[in-house]
Amino acid sequence: MTTVAKVIELVGESGISWDDAVENAVREASKTIDGITGVELVNCTASLDNGEIREYKVNLKVAFGVREDR
Repeated sequence: MTTVAKVIELVGESGISWDDAVENAVREASKTIDGITGVELVNCTASLDNGEIREYKVNLKVAFGVREDR
């Protein structure tokens, strides 16, 4: 049996931290994607206002298994 995974890219946001942005993205994706098996953090950025971070953003890749039943 061959195992196949699909990988998609997501953007997560948070006003608290980059870790929280990852958690938010995975939590939201889990609502519509079954069987998420892994996450790869690709990039971290932030929006600033008067020199202070206002919003943390992450780009991440999420992997999940492809179902064999069709």
